[in-house]
Amino acid sequence: MIMSEDRKTVIENIKKYAETGQFHNKAEVTDPVLTPEQNREITENFVANRNKFTFRTKSAVATAIARVATKKINKTTEIRGLEKIPGDLGGCIVTSNHFSPLENTVIRHMLHKLGRKKLAIVSQTSNFAMTGLVGFLMNYANTVPISSEPRYLARDFMSLMKEKIVDRGEAVLLYPEQELWYNYRKPRPPKNGAYFYAAKLGAPIISCFVEIVDTDEEDAADFNKVRYVLHVLGVLRPDPEKTARENTEELAGRDYELKKECYESVYGKKLTYAFENSDVAGWKGSL
Repeated sequence: MIMSEDRKTVIENIKKYAETGQFHNKAEVTDPVLTPEQNREITENFVANRNKFTFRTKSAVATAIARVATKKINKTTEIRGLEKIPGDLGGCIVTSNHFSPLENTVIRHMLHKLGRKKLAIVSQTSNFAMTGLVGFLMNYANTVPISSEPRYLARDFMSLMKEKIVDRGEAVLLYPEQELWYNYRKPRPPKNGAYFYAAKLGAPIISCFVEIVDTDEEDAADFNKVRYVLHVLGVLRPDPEKTARENTEELAGRDYELKKECYESVYGKKLTYAFENSDVAGWKGSL
């Protein structure tokens, strides 16, 4: 996708969806489209195979590749607010803005700075259908598929989240914006999933926002390369005295407000969803 010739169409989709409030629509045009049966096959295979020797071996290789890529991609990445994360936080959910297939390395980079070796990434089943090296990493670099299939969400996915967050004390990156909008700078109103699982599991949330900074180095004909500044906004915790629904709504609202405030601070403008060409970082074109 990074070198796709369809990026102009992707940006047109972003503009249309942002200005009509369809913040969770898919802007990409080349992602695999799966049938319900294919979605179910991916989740069932993951649940059945994830503890097998072959799967674990591939996972170790993929995680090692991701670790090397993280160092390379984040040579110039800045992290601000790391001191807001207590050293004894334990298992948690991480939320961040979703704008690149590479931005999860920014979160990995932050956790490595904290001395935490593992990050699980929740990813849509369509990503597990990708091929080549990207497909290998999507399937094995400590990723967990998420599907809209109710039975999987209620039973298997919840068990997987409990295993990683509660039982193993890992961090899990879960994107509340759902769909990737390429290099889109603005935070989007979140869906409730990340906050629902935090509420049900009593898990803290590390709220993050990635600022995208243009550079003068050309990446492609219409794009310059970018670098990242990760802002750690704080740790949000569900209130044990409140219901899961109350916690879900309050955590979602607070997390969005933190991201909105950060956006307005670092970019020096009020958050609106009227499209500007500068909303897409690194882009030298216009609509």
